[in-house]
Amino acid sequence: MNGFWGRFRSGALVLLATAVLVGGCATQSDYPELPTASGDARYATRYKIAPGDSVQIFVWRNPEVSTSVPVRPDGFLSAPLMEEVPAAGKTPAELARDLEKILATYLREPLVTVIVTGFVGIYPEQIRVVGEAAKPQALLYRDSMTLLDVMIAVGGLTKFADGNNTTLVRVVDGEQRQFRLRIDDLLRFGDISANVDMKPGDILIVPEGWF
Repeated sequence: MNGFWGRFRSGALVLLATAVLVGGCATQSDYPELPTASGDARYATRYKIAPGDSVQIFVWRNPEVSTSVPVRPDGFLSAPLMEEVPAAGKTPAELARDLEKILATYLREPLVTVIVTGFVGIYPEQIRVVGEAAKPQALLYRDSMTLLDVMIAVGGLTKFADGNNTTLVRVVDGEQRQFRLRIDDLLRFGDISANVDMKPGDILIVPEGWF
């Protein structure tokens, strides 16, 4: 009887060790890694107005129609003499030219300048961080932005995060691809080789670790 339980206990320990080993290996992402950040990556295009932005409309020599207004969630804005004007997805200069055409009905040769404040940015220009970040959020991409910059903006990771198995989802040549990030190595051990360049539209998924 003792021999049976001894063999059973030994087999159980082997199975448990195997499960732990397999489980540990399963946490390691098979996705490729990206090259170390160059520090001078530039992917931003001219800023496009987004819902949630505030725009200041200045009409030269016509202060009565100059104003500051928000861009509504549907992408339109309303201003004096202008009720429903599509704004989202346009550059400030493009919107200014559109407003000039509308105001030309009421004013003689209007000259409009549009200044954007409270930048939100259209979705394709944002970087989104979800999962076990301290402050998951969407960030507006800036030229030369790196993984370290993103981590500073979101306040790092939670104590439950498995940073070295973070997945970066990125569109490459029109196809969605996934890459592995080593955020723990970057933040906890100062491994600068784990810092990578960010691109507009990147999505970072930070998983919870198994302890």
